[in-house]
Amino acid sequence: MPASIPAAPRPSLVALTLPLLAELVLGMAVGVAGLWLASRVSDTASGAFALSNHVQVSFFLLFRIISMGVSVTISQSLGAGDRVTADLTARSALAASTWLGLVAGAALALFATPLLHLVNAPADVLPLAAPYLRILAISLALDAFNASMAAVMRAHMHARDTLYNMLAMHGVHLTLSMLLMPSMGLAGYAVAAAVSRAFGVGFHLFLWRWRLQLVPHGADWWRLQPRLLAPVLHIGLPGAAETIAYRLALMVTIALAAGMGTHALATHSYTMQLMYFILVFGLAIGFASEILVGYLVGARQLHAAHALVRKSLRYGLVVSTGVALLAALAGPWLMRRFTHDERIIELASTLLWITVLLEPGRTFNLVVINALRATGDARFPVFAGIASMVFVMAGGAWLLGDVMGLGLVGVWIAYAADEWVRGLTMCARWWRRGWVPSARATHRRLTRQRSALTAGH
Repeated sequence: MPASIPAAPRPSLVALTLPLLAELVLGMAVGVAGLWLASRVSDTASGAFALSNHVQVSFFLLFRIISMGVSVTISQSLGAGDRVTADLTARSALAASTWLGLVAGAALALFATPLLHLVNAPADVLPLAAPYLRILAISLALDAFNASMAAVMRAHMHARDTLYNMLAMHGVHLTLSMLLMPSMGLAGYAVAAAVSRAFGVGFHLFLWRWRLQLVPHGADWWRLQPRLLAPVLHIGLPGAAETIAYRLALMVTIALAAGMGTHALATHSYTMQLMYFILVFGLAIGFASEILVGYLVGARQLHAAHALVRKSLRYGLVVSTGVALLAALAGPWLMRRFTHDERIIELASTLLWITVLLEPGRTFNLVVINALRATGDARFPVFAGIASMVFVMAGGAWLLGDVMGLGLVGVWIAYAADEWVRGLTMCARWWRRGWVPSARATHRRLTRQRSALTAGH
């Protein structure tokens, strides 16, 4: 295979965003369906479901080290016309996923109870949450592969094929959950998750062979390749650190909510599920922008990358704010799908109106942080964001929610303030062209890679 081939045609922002959006909504839909099934058992079961999933998602974020870095580095290589390096990078991601998945799954299974104590799980929630979390460890280990393999497909602009895989995988999960949960409770949902994730890995292997003509060798699953992983980790480690810092700050606020009692935890859980549906619009645009900016940086089209980010922000702000407004208006009706407790419905409706103010700030974050990362400017979002997460989000939630007695309203105000502080900081970085030196460093790395491959041939 030649070291350099013409880059594939680049789809429009909307064409890439739509399948990503559908994929994210599917994932959220399965989570909401699981929460609904748990709520049929009791509000305590729904609290256990939500609290355990927050812990599991925190571990899942470790996989962003690989998937995030792979997405950016492959898109940059393809933008530069270097398919050979793109394929080698995809193979190297499998071994990294194996080891990360094993470590994360083992940690979740062995330390389920201590982890739930860390998030201040109420006494009546703990007996339901701990066994559920241990079984989820299996699906967590498999998700390491699904995350990295899906990132490879998206970087090759096959987001629609990844959507088909996720549609089938979540369909298996939801069908099995409906069959198993009436008799097994939360454990049924976890068993269904493990089976569906194994199905997803098999589907991804089929897609790699069919679409990319890429068939992993046996050693690809376990042999780490530091030279190929170095650019991936350059992007993935800071990006995952930023995401993990956010999750840790969020876990502090969840622990605060849990400390307010089962009633407050259930309200927080129901509202967060709806808020996840709102944020997926900005998240899909952010992911699409990351891939396209990576292509443009690899192709040395920096002015086009800047224009793309401006366009992404316009779309994101209009769509995400509009969806948040619709959710707030429909809040009482939506909440009655989960509970008939009028106290929960009233408080959750108030939190959804605060989300309308929160969402524009979050859109700045989701779009611009991903764009900065795609240029190679991965460290700035970490250093700039952690202070806000610690002091504005976690500290503000404690001050407003606990000390000042505002409860969950205070927690949500802290969420909104944090999103705006970080969002405006990232926008200032982008508009002042602070990312340009990183983009030029990326150009130099891509040139060295192509020269090394050419010399090898």
